[in-house]
Amino acid sequence: MTAEIHQFVPFAAMLGIETLSAAPAEVRGRIAWSESLCTVGGALNGGTIMALADNVGAWCAFLNLPEGAAGTTTIESKTNFLRAVKSGHATAVARPLHVGRRIIVVESDVLDDEKRLVARVTQTQAVL
Repeated sequence: MTAEIHQFVPFAAMLGIETLSAAPAEVRGRIAWSESLCTVGGALNGGTIMALADNVGAWCAFLNLPEGAAGTTTIESKTNFLRAVKSGHATAVARPLHVGRRIIVVESDVLDDEKRLVARVTQTQAVL
């Protein structure tokens, strides 16, 4: 599964996002902590966490596309950061909140290795 998403989204490959599971009801992906992805104090950069959630959420939206649609694009994203990730992995769990003909809304929880909530991301995807 990881190779498939990397083929279509080279940015996910560059970040090292790994797909754990993918189904229309839920997509899981993770990124390993790396000093190169950090900010002050050794915490994963917020942009890294947002990119993880955006990629996993977009795949969730893609798996929920209506028949005949070509793809999706993020048109809005909101992130609440709750704690830092300073080791291990950040894992995003994306679930659809609304699946329509023109708009798909996905909510992603980002968790650390202890399953503590790191961030919650709500994104709106336009159906193309």
